[in-house]
Parts: sequence; C-alpha cells; structure tokens
Amino acid sequence: MLYLHDVWVNWFEGEENGYNVCHFHEWRKEDVIELLDQVPVIKVDKVLYHYIENDIAELPRQLLNDVYQKAYSRKNHERIQQDYCFVVTDGIGILAVDTMGYSIPIRKSRLIPRQEQLVYEMVENHKPTHYEWEEKESSKEYHILSPNPELMNGLTRKERQLKQLLFMALDQLYNSKNTPEVRYWYTEWCPERYEQIQIMSFEEVWDSLYEEIKEGWTSKHSQLCENLIKGQPFFEKLWEMEHGSKVN
Repeated sequence: MLYLHDVWVNWFEGEENGYNVCHFHEWRKEDVIELLDQVPVIKVDKVLYHYIENDIAELPRQLLNDVYQKAYSRKNHERIQQDYCFVVTDGIGILAVDTMGYSIPIRKSRLIPRQEQLVYEMVENHKPTHYEWEEKESSKEYHILSPNPELMNGLTRKERQLKQLLFMALDQLYNSKNTPEVRYWYTEWCPERYEQIQIMSFEEVWDSLYEEIKEGWTSKHSQLCENLIKGQPFFEKLWEMEHGSKVN
C-alpha cells in the first residue's frame, strides 16, 4: 500500500460533479483546510476514477476494505483514525475521498500541486488495481440542476456557482408554468424578438431561453441571474456569497 503524508485537503461535501471539487488555484481563504497525517494512495483505471469523481454512488467493497482505517487526520496535535479515507488516481486525475464512515464518496478534495506531483511519481510504475464493481447500465444523466461538465468548461469557480444559481432560478421558473412570466424573462434576454415571443407557447419560450443561456458565462448572464432572483432570500444569499454584496 502506498501512503501520502501531511496532506492538505479542502473538502467539498455532497458534490456529485467533479467540476465542483475545486482545484488548488481556486481555493479561497474562507475555505476550511484540514490536514491528513497519513492517507493511502490507490491507482485505478480511468472508468472507475471517473465514476468516483463524478458521482456519489456505492464504492467497490474491496476498495473500501483495502483502505479501512489506514488514514489518519490531525487536529490539535491529535491523530484521529479515519474509516474510509484515501487518495485515488488514474495516473492523470487525482482526488482525495472521505466517505465519513459510509460506502459512498461524500467528501472530495483536490490536492496542492506539490503533493499531486508526489502522487504522480509514486504511481508511475504501478499498474491500476482492478476492483469488481457494478457499473451502471446507462451513463449518468445530466439535467438543469446537475449540468453537463461541457457547460462548465472554462469557467471560474465564481462563474460556475453563479451559473448553477441561474439554472436553479430557471428551474423554478419552469415549474411555475407561468407563460407571461417566462415570456417576460425571454424578452429581457432577447428584446429584439419581442413580437415573436408573444405568440410562442410556454414550452417554446422556455426551450429557446434555456438553449440560448446554457453556453458560457457573460455579464448578460449575470444580469439576468441577478434580476431573476430578486426577492428570493435563499437565492439572494447564494448570490451574496459569491459577490460579497447584496442583490441590487
């Protein structure tokens, strides 16, 4: 068993999509950084690595057995044994995982660059460990509340968070089934189509709006998001967390 020592982790809890487990350059000063005194390192094939990185589903039982109580965290000079905590890699991607005693990857973290380099060197001449596991028959389904990674490519942490907030607001708008309201917001986005929008059905307006905003992130996206969430305390709080200021 390979081990890494003195590992700084920034846990992202309950994240099924790897793009929300931020790399070191996107860590923030308000993030809570923890120290793992010792953690086992496992090399797996690309398919299993992708499954662990981009889902919160059952881990292979043998993998859990292999890492059981072999990791230790350190808090206030106290060494605390962890049941199922490990670093996993396919030789390209690297991820720290903590199941918090369960059999699913509840907490995930990237590593700092120096420790990533150590992992690459450690596993370079090792073959992936083969684990028996039930691969899902169908590929994971992405949707507006769990967007396809392609829609997040190239965005910063702040932009990803705000884009997901916009998608949450749009999902709420869709569930309202309020045709005049969705027409209003599409007109805000695309005023030059005003006359055409007025004769479109709810589904037509919704589909057009979603298709046009789902790619990228611009100041226009940000403005639509800010306007959509006004008067909704939960959404406004999420906005404030990213902007450090209240909705105008």
